[in-house]
Amino acid sequence: MKLNHLNLCVEHPNEARDFFRELFGFRLVDQKGDAIVVMNDGHGFTLVLSKLAAAGDAGSSYPKDFHVGFYLDTTAEVDQLCARLAAAAIIAAEQRPARIRDGYTLYFTALGGLLFEITSFAR
Repeated sequence: MKLNHLNLCVEHPNEARDFFRELFGFRLVDQKGDAIVVMNDGHGFTLVLSKLAAAGDAGSSYPKDFHVGFYLDTTAEVDQLCARLAAAAIIAAEQRPARIRDGYTLYFTALGGLLFEITSFAR
């Protein structure tokens, strides 16, 4: 069995579209106004970005520890992505990856509080 797609609810699908395209190389497949964006990673995985519906007056948020993770082949690639994130002011300039659980990992939040994990297990 292979994971085919994920529907990720976000506050601003167009912003998320640009984020995934520019930082992670996803390609736009289809878009329905500002409500649904369909993207592909070029390796058979489809990411659907849909508008996050508010849950009453409390608003909507992601559960604790919910995150999106990416594996990169080398630690240099993690460092390069870290530099791109800092240049785009998505993370603080001084934020750096760290060795965590046998990986070289960068955690950061973007897109309204969504946690991202970028890891390489290369030595």
